[in-house]
Parts: sequence; C-alpha cells; structure tokens
Amino acid sequence: MEQKLITIAIDGHSSCGKSTMAKALARRIGYAYIDTGAMYRAVTLYCLEHDMIKGDEVNKPRLRRHMPKIEITFQVNAEGKSETYLNGRNVEHEIRGMEVSNKVSLVSAIGFVRRAMVAQQQAMGRNKGIVMDGRDIGTVVFPDAELKVFVTASAEVRAQRRYQELQSKGDTSTTFEEVLANVVERDRIDSTRKESPLRQAPDALLLDNSHLTLDEQDQWLYEEFVQRTKG
Repeated sequence: MEQKLITIAIDGHSSCGKSTMAKALARRIGYAYIDTGAMYRAVTLYCLEHDMIKGDEVNKPRLRRHMPKIEITFQVNAEGKSETYLNGRNVEHEIRGMEVSNKVSLVSAIGFVRRAMVAQQQAMGRNKGIVMDGRDIGTVVFPDAELKVFVTASAEVRAQRRYQELQSKGDTSTTFEEVLANVVERDRIDSTRKESPLRQAPDALLLDNSHLTLDEQDQWLYEEFVQRTKG
C-alpha cells in the first residue's frame, strides 16, 4: 500500500536546530525541504545590499516597491544539499553571517514581507510531501499540517551551537556573548511582533532538544512521521 503524503511543519526559536532536523528527515523520507528562514534572510540581504536598513529602521515604502523584484529559489548542490538563491545568485554563505542575523527579525516582522513569503511557501507546499521549517509554519502557513513540531532549547545552548557553527565557517571575530545577545533579542522580536508572532500551535508536539543528540532527535521525528503516515 502506497504511503500517503503529508505536510510536516517544524517551528521554533532561532538556532535550535530546526533546519538540521528538517533537512535530515526530508532526505530520509524523500520529501522536499523548504527553509523559510533562509527566505527571510535573503530578503534581509537584499535590503542590506540596497541600503534599506539604517540602525533598527527598515525603509518600508522602498522595500514594498522592491518586493516584486525579489525572487527566492532553492537548488540542490552536488552534495545533495539545498542552497538559497536570490535573483539567480547563490547567497547561501552570505545569509548565514551575523550582519544578516542581526537584522533578519526586523525584516521578517514586516507584514507585507511575511504575506509575500507565505504566499510563496503555500505554493511550494500545495501538493504535500514537504518538510518546512520556520516560525509560523504550523500556525499561519500550513495550519492543517498533519505533523507539527515546536522545537526549543535554552538560549545558552542555542547560542553555543550558533557560535560553534560560525567558528567552523571561519568567523573568529564574533564572540559568544554577541551570539547570545543576538539569540535573546531575536526571541524577543519574534515572540512579540504583531504579524505572525512565534508561538506553539495548540496541536504541535513540543521538542526541547537542549540535551538530545542529533541522532536522538532525528529518530524521534522519524517515528512521529511514521505514526502519521500509517495506512
């Protein structure tokens, strides 16, 4: 009997490993993976490159005019990993830096930006068979998703993971304290913004992975997927 296709929505705080576990599950079960956080990071990079952010202020009227010009796509590289493209240019490396990390919550809180990204995300997931992670997938993008997970971990644990990731990519100038401050501030902005605030959907499973290994959380998620796709 053919296994039914479902939509898997993974939400949670920044730097809690949502993308890592979502990618691993998608590869394991043969689903498409969509990194919605990368989409907001790409818009933020566009804003920075076009001088639309001054301090904590985004030039919203100018950004609104530019939104139709911003095309975000994903392509799988030779190693089988999904990479983010902004208007046909691979920006996977640029969007992961601290400059973008420090501004992405400002851009992703803007209503017309979220509505544009949500429309793209819903189009990508229309035929199911996808794993999508972000901040509002289970609450706004796919409220009817068959499997919803809300991932969290302590701010210190998340900051340590992010710090180690930056170090592994050659960023030796950013301190742990700067990363921790960024994590805490992003939590505050994401949870209190007016448009689609970060929150756990009532029917989402809570996963605190502060003390789980990658293998443990991947197996937990896979078993939940199996439960939802039984004939």
